Amino acid sequence: MIRAGKPSGLFVSLLAGAFLLLTAVLPSSAEIDAPGLNSEIAERKTAIEALVTDYNRIAGGILSNHDNDAALVEMRLRLEEIAKQLLEDAVMFRPRLLEIRRRQDQLGKPPAENEPAEPEAVAQERITLANEKAEINALIGQAENASVAVNKVLAQISDLRRDLFTRTLSKRYDISYAFGVEAKAAAWQGAERLVRTFSYWFRTVIRTKLQSALLVTFLSLLAAVIIFIGGKRFFGPIFHADPAIEEPSYISRLSVAFWSTMLPVLAVGVFLRLTHFLYHAYGVIWGGVSDILGQLSSVILVVFFINRLADKILSPALANWRLVPIADQAANTLVWLITLIALVTGADFLISEAAEVLGSPLQLTVAESLVASVIAGLLIIAVAMTRPNPDDETGARPWPRIIRYPLYLIGAATIIIAGLGYIGLARFIIQQMVISGGVAVTMYIGFLSAGAISSEGAFQDSALGRRIASNTDLSDTALDRIGILVSILIYIVVLAGGVPAILLQWGFQWGDIKAWVLGAMSEINVGSVSFSIGGILTGILVFVFGYFLTRWFKRWVDNTVLSRSRIDSGVRNSIRTTIGYAGIALAALVGVSAAGLDLSSLALIAGGLSLGIGFGLQNIVSNFVSGLILLAERPFKAGDWIVAGSVEGTVKRVNVRATEIETFQRQTVILPNSDLINQAVGNWTHRNKLGRLEIAVGVAYGSDVTRVREILTELALGHEMVIKNPEPAVIFMDFGASSLDFEIRMYLYDISNIIIVQNELRFAILAAFEEAGIEIPFPQHDINIKGDPAALSKTKPGAKSSQAKTAAERPERPAVRKPATQRSKRKLDPDE
Repeated sequence: MIRAGKPSGLFVSLLAGAFLLLTAVLPSSAEIDAPGLNSEIAERKTAIEALVTDYNRIAGGILSNHDNDAALVEMRLRLEEIAKQLLEDAVMFRPRLLEIRRRQDQLGKPPAENEPAEPEAVAQERITLANEKAEINALIGQAENASVAVNKVLAQISDLRRDLFTRTLSKRYDISYAFGVEAKAAAWQGAERLVRTFSYWFRTVIRTKLQSALLVTFLSLLAAVIIFIGGKRFFGPIFHADPAIEEPSYISRLSVAFWSTMLPVLAVGVFLRLTHFLYHAYGVIWGGVSDILGQLSSVILVVFFINRLADKILSPALANWRLVPIADQAANTLVWLITLIALVTGADFLISEAAEVLGSPLQLTVAESLVASVIAGLLIIAVAMTRPNPDDETGARPWPRIIRYPLYLIGAATIIIAGLGYIGLARFIIQQMVISGGVAVTMYIGFLSAGAISSEGAFQDSALGRRIASNTDLSDTALDRIGILVSILIYIVVLAGGVPAILLQWGFQWGDIKAWVLGAMSEINVGSVSFSIGGILTGILVFVFGYFLTRWFKRWVDNTVLSRSRIDSGVRNSIRTTIGYAGIALAALVGVSAAGLDLSSLALIAGGLSLGIGFGLQNIVSNFVSGLILLAERPFKAGDWIVAGSVEGTVKRVNVRATEIETFQRQTVILPNSDLINQAVGNWTHRNKLGRLEIAVGVAYGSDVTRVREILTELALGHEMVIKNPEPAVIFMDFGASSLDFEIRMYLYDISNIIIVQNELRFAILAAFEEAGIEIPFPQHDINIKGDPAALSKTKPGAKSSQAKTAAERPERPAVRKPATQRSKRKLDPDE
């Protein structure tokens, strides 16, 4: 007997047997996931061990490269990649650890000794989960320990690079033996070794690599010519100064100076660097020859850049295109001095590179660097001594003190520092003076050009703007927007090219710049929100692409599909609007996804927005919902003539938030959609353009009303815009106060022509009534004056009374009297 509410022992036994049978037949979750998971653990373990091995190899090679800044940078980049990969491997197992902990919580604690034993499958799963958890924790600990060690080595590399830079600038050389007999002999031997090396290389190329060398040179030259000629054809007049222009504008001078410097330098740089790269790739150059030729190409590029920049800024041949107001002779002298400074500096670096490649003694490098530094310092002093400013009385004036004194100081300091043996510091000063100064001046000109182009109306007056305006039909506003875009692009190009160039001169390596860029593009965490600059830029580009794709698709659907379907214009407008908003919403979602933003972290913001919608944004939501209703129901469409309260006009566009209505005074009224939903709206052209027109007209008492009806009916039927069926109707409306009132009722094919029809019919009615002798009266009143005749007749001698004068001077006209019942009377007091 089984009592209600208490399961019997037999029922408990059946449940226990069924559970044991299921656990014996079905595999546990650990058994299901174990093979795949074990293989993943093994794979991750192998990857972590490989990263640790790579780390040990790099850490062991740091001491041997402690004086090689470029090698240290490469090591740092590789170690940063290792640290990032270790962190990713450690984080990868967190979801699995959470699953294990959740499963262990479900299993609960193991039974105590005095409790019944748990099923074998459950106990085995508990052991498997514990072992797996321990193995994962061991891997995570190994990755974290390796990551800590990598960070320590990264700090060590930063210290080594800082010490290396300091030693390079602060190291003092003994120059007492730099010009001795041994230095002269070393210089002679180095020159002979250099000639033999390049002679051997040249003969080898002629015998074995001549075709490859010629092909590579031709391809590099072709690329440079394409850039030069293409840029010249594209930029046209802003590529060179036109001597025929007597007073060029400031923006024209800036543009010529900037672009006529950058484009030739870009073409020459492409030729030199591409030639060196392809020579090395095809085996035309090798070893020390490659290093020397690479340094030679850099020196040629720098000297050409400095010479071109100085020539375009100072413009010795064309004074009207000169950016700096100086004398002609001084401009020519300054161009030569600046070019010589760049040439001496470049020769110093080239000879130092050749001496290092050929293994020349140190005193040779010290001697040539000392000579180069002294010559460069003297040239800087010569620049300071130049008298560039013309003066009518003295002939020329020197530089302003704010320019002259710093130049004297830099030149003298360079000579003194080099004479004291600090060759590295002297070379660094000259290098920054020449290269960094040239890059900074170019950037400054670029910024000035960008700022000038972005000013209102400036782009239209530029050569490029005039060319675009002549080849297109763009308005001045569109050209001004293009000018702003061009200005932004110039800013980006100047920053992207100038900042890395200056950083390279200050001792940084390409690896440093690459690391900074990658760091900026990597993930940035602000609280619980994570984002990256690269992801944001990618999301913006994706959204812009989706936006323009939506516009193109909407235009294609409207012009290709909807135009052939002959559907109503209102439906077409609704479809276009729906496609536009849906496309923009989709582009925004894809852009946010591409940016890598975690939308789940924006739940708090969404809650705040919901609260705002409930209080402050309810009108916006109401208009939005009303707009959706209008697009779905279409009570009016674009082109309809509607009357909404005090607003009457033609619907131009139905948007989601508001509707654009153009009144007959050509005023655009933006009417919120909720107003169109919550109030009565009259639509003259809802179903069709058919509409009724009424014209009221009154004739004088005594007129022939039958003739009046005939005339009105004939005029209405004779108008081409009036529908003949149903015929126009002439209604005798009422006996008016001054006239017999009629009304013509007629239907028009297009109610939008109501003003035209009213105007034409009224002119026609007036002409027809005059021809038929039918008068259109105006209101008249008979006034009966009651009072003392003697008082009213008292007037001054010789003066007529106002009534007599008025009666005498009143012009004669047909008297039209109205019935006695319609006459109005006015009583005047005698005092009036």
